Amino acid sequence: MVEHSDISVVILAGGISRRLGRDKAAEPFGDETLLHRVVRRASESVGSNDVVIVVANTGQSERAPSDIPHRLVLDALPGSGTLGGIYTGLEAARNEWALVVACDMPFLSAPLLRYMTGLRDGVDVVAPVIDGRPEPTHALYSRLCIPAISQRLQAGQLKAAGFLDLVQVRYVDENEARRFDPELLSFFNVNRPEDLTRAIEIAAQERNQSGCLAGTPTRRG
Repeated sequence: MVEHSDISVVILAGGISRRLGRDKAAEPFGDETLLHRVVRRASESVGSNDVVIVVANTGQSERAPSDIPHRLVLDALPGSGTLGGIYTGLEAARNEWALVVACDMPFLSAPLLRYMTGLRDGVDVVAPVIDGRPEPTHALYSRLCIPAISQRLQAGQLKAAGFLDLVQVRYVDENEARRFDPELLSFFNVNRPEDLTRAIEIAAQERNQSGCLAGTPTRRG
């Protein structure tokens, strides 16, 4: 089995943020940007020996955090959507496997991601299924997926999960995912202004809860 450190991390940050109305990756989120938070959480979860790969489009400047080693990779196939971003990230990855997540998922769960890394034997993809649909922007991919993705892209079939029928997939069902992320916050996406507001509220609640737990006196018998 491949060790956790032998997984590259790919962050998809090439979207145009049409629904939010501004660059979501650069959006302030607490004392960091949304992209910084996702990069940090993903990197900490798998402890990669590769620098983080940030897939961006040609209209974006380098925005990934300077305190975390990373490579900015321009989308190899502009206009090909999420599937093109996954392809670009896998081509740039230095390891056999890559964790691919979107830059707008601020509540990545380290326990869930670490669990998923242990499910790679004998398959090409490990992907959760939430509300009956695979989550291609919260998944682990082998570089062996590159030919199948390329085939779909060349055919103009850009659905992000559309190539999964060509490879071996270990699906993680919703109940299985809830064992590690009970409220499935891992799959919360910041798409609209109201999503961002809600995400900031959830993050504040988490900080408050952590502070209360840290300040709770230890019971002595």
